[in-house]
Amino acid sequence: MTDSDAAYGSVCRDGVLRVHRPETEWLSTGWNGGRRTADCAYNVSVPEGWDRTDLGAYVDERLERAGFDRGSDRPVLLTGVEQSDARGAQYGPVTAYATAGISNPAALPMDPDGPGGSGEFRSESSSHPGRGTVNVIVGTTRALAPGALANLIAVAAEAKAATLLAETGFPGTTTDAIVVGHDPTGERLEFSGSGTDVGAATRACVRDAVSASLRAHYEDRDETLPDSVADATYGVSTNVRATVFRPTR
Repeated sequence: MTDSDAAYGSVCRDGVLRVHRPETEWLSTGWNGGRRTADCAYNVSVPEGWDRTDLGAYVDERLERAGFDRGSDRPVLLTGVEQSDARGAQYGPVTAYATAGISNPAALPMDPDGPGGSGEFRSESSSHPGRGTVNVIVGTTRALAPGALANLIAVAAEAKAATLLAETGFPGTTTDAIVVGHDPTGERLEFSGSGTDVGAATRACVRDAVSASLRAHYEDRDETLPDSVADATYGVSTNVRATVFRPTR
């Protein structure tokens, strides 16, 4: 399969990945997120040491430099991972694109008091992605009910976390983000859970795109996957315990 065969095609240049399909309704968890209808979504690589805070102006500069339309009315994700490491995957009615790097892991030890909970917590890490972040853009040719589109983010996040746990031992990084999109003119679906065709396809596409991007990111580089949060450039480990209670009856 080639990219031109995908229902959600892509163009990558000058550190910007453009995922496109006309009149798509998108839902984004990233910068300037939420719902909007647009012909594309972007994933933009930022340089090491990047410290810009005027994100709207910065995004417009990067898109203009890459020869794309300005992006304030389109979903935009930012990442420390190079777009040369981006990988796409397609199955049935779903296409997914991912960039994946783990310089800033976010660990969630099941026993915060045990050996797995000994990682250092650095609160500033969320603003310093380094060469990390796992960004995922998912598009389906189906028309999803409002709740089903929102649920597709949960399906994609679950697949991302399961893949990263298997590949790296971490469920994510401090700066991960997801964009999902659907075709409002497609076949209408009320649900998108893992038991549906769209949900199952999303799980497969996210798994395979994230795995492939991780391999691309770490092959032929001096950089290696961190063994723990303490070994990472940045990272957090949630070593606190919440108070558990029974809801009032």
